[in-house]
Amino acid sequence: MKLYTIENLPGVDFEVLGAVTGSTIQSKNVFSDFGQSLKNIVGGELKSYTHMMDKARKMATDRMVAQAEEMHADAIIGVRFTTSAIVAQAAEVLVYGTAIRFK
Repeated sequence: MKLYTIENLPGVDFEVLGAVTGSTIQSKNVFSDFGQSLKNIVGGELKSYTHMMDKARKMATDRMVAQAEEMHADAIIGVRFTTSAIVAQAAEVLVYGTAIRFK
């Protein structure tokens, strides 16, 4: 499945199938949170959280692609990511776009 951040594919004729989304809510365990809070004191990358968010983006993207495949889409255009805090130790990753079929 091809994913494009652009909203139109110049010179390509396609049919719009509809919006597709994928999301997940991730949290770290209390021990990771404690370790990361210590890292906040000295500064630097919070690698545990970076890994968690990478995993969350992949999971959300896989869910969006699965939804597009159910619609028999060839690609998704206008792909965008957004995140939000759900509770103190959890974040949602949402990815969305428009499923299309090439003519």
